[in-house]
Amino acid sequence: MGISEHSHTAPGLAFVGCELTASAGASASSGGGSGHAHAHGRREVVVSGKRVKTVDVHAHCVVPDAAKIINHPLEAPGLLWENIGDRLAQMDRSGVDVEALSINPFWYRADRDHAAELIRVNNETLTQFCASHPDRFVAFATASLQFPDLAAQQVEHAVKNLGFRGVGVAGSCAGEDLANPKFHPFWQKCEELGVLVFMHPLGTRELEPSGRLAGNGLLTNTIGNPLETTIALSHLIFEGTLDRFPGLKICAAHGGGFLPSYANRSDAVITTFPNRVGPLPKKRPTEYIRGGQLYFDSIMFTGEGMRHLIAEAGIDHVVLGTDYPFPWNTAPVDHIMDIPGLSDEDRVKILGATAAKLLGL
Repeated sequence: MGISEHSHTAPGLAFVGCELTASAGASASSGGGSGHAHAHGRREVVVSGKRVKTVDVHAHCVVPDAAKIINHPLEAPGLLWENIGDRLAQMDRSGVDVEALSINPFWYRADRDHAAELIRVNNETLTQFCASHPDRFVAFATASLQFPDLAAQQVEHAVKNLGFRGVGVAGSCAGEDLANPKFHPFWQKCEELGVLVFMHPLGTRELEPSGRLAGNGLLTNTIGNPLETTIALSHLIFEGTLDRFPGLKICAAHGGGFLPSYANRSDAVITTFPNRVGPLPKKRPTEYIRGGQLYFDSIMFTGEGMRHLIAEAGIDHVVLGTDYPFPWNTAPVDHIMDIPGLSDEDRVKILGATAAKLLGL
């Protein structure tokens, strides 16, 4: 896509914008990789002399016409809503070739009719937008998970009729854990269709009334978001959901929360309190993290944090994520290049090869 198209706005789609600081065309610092900028400012990522397609699995957007259906506010304090040109310019500067767009679910408490219409507008708009920029964007479908039978139908329609290759979910649904058997029809359909499920938390809102996350530090996000993912994945393991649907593929945001960093405690509880764990999963919890069902994005902040995530999950289960437009990771390509001890082949996998395979790009 040429730079001349950066002034286009996206009909029916809004992006949350922040001023990001990743430098354009900066050289990568290790592993034989480099970043080159075209004259018009688009950075090309090169590893071992070969151009690499980079794929960001964690990028936010919203469909205003869908939000209006349930009077959901488009703006929150401190957020700006910008046009497509800003997003493409930032992608070009940072070296991101393709974004997989997702919408954090705000509709899990809507009634069935409103939820059905909202999801229709969401998915049709996302399809139209991605078709207008096919080399830069794909999207995760949305689903009204509070009605699992309807959600299963929505995912099937999104995949078979609209061309989606993945679906987004939160870490819980209106206070209910996703391992609850009521959600089995949804998980079964995702497994049947072979689509990637991108899990993004909404925070541990049940803790907020207690005040435990109040005060300084924006703990509702800083701790609450990764905590919800930790709880969600733990339930999917211990309640047997991953055993029941062995073909499921779930990509957890923010490096999977706290679970990969402390998963051996989940193994140890089985032997420490064997009579209190409940029916045991078929494998040790760490084996699910290192197995073929769970994937994790790269929002880990340091090279050492990434090195540890890779050691726990395996190189084939870690993918690039930016959290755009929120500037948690302002130099995503360099972040991957700076991971200690990786081969060039490893970097290529994280930067885009694994995500491209999961999303059928």
